[in-house]
Amino acid sequence: MNPHCVLCREEGGVLVHQDALLRIVRVTDTPAHPAFYRVILNRHVAEFSQLPPDERRRVMEAVVAVEQALLAHLQPIKINLASLGNVVPHLHWHVIARAEDDAQFPAPIWANPVRERAESALQRWHAALPGIDRAVLAALAPAG
Repeated sequence: MNPHCVLCREEGGVLVHQDALLRIVRVTDTPAHPAFYRVILNRHVAEFSQLPPDERRRVMEAVVAVEQALLAHLQPIKINLASLGNVVPHLHWHVIARAEDDAQFPAPIWANPVRERAESALQRWHAALPGIDRAVLAALAPAG
């Protein structure tokens, strides 16, 4: 636990899944991008290579579970995966569904908007979020 790290101190979004190693949250501070999830390591580690192989596999399984749920429920044009950590050096992955009509596409979601997305498209994506959350939970449920 690093008291100066926002991801150590705060949940980071709406909690979808948590286990001993990681948590998955749906990010709510980007209203133009409702299908934005983070896979966050629970302990403070800066680099992916610092994890033992079994934990690296588990983190990537979680990233894939989110990606597959987004693909199945939204059919986006692309899923953006990122693990930057320049601002928050706490290991976390961004998993973001993108649409051709989103405000910044094809640039990153942090770029200046170039258009406004139709409200109906945003509503459709918002309506799909509970199903995406359930699919992530089901994919990460222990076997047995």
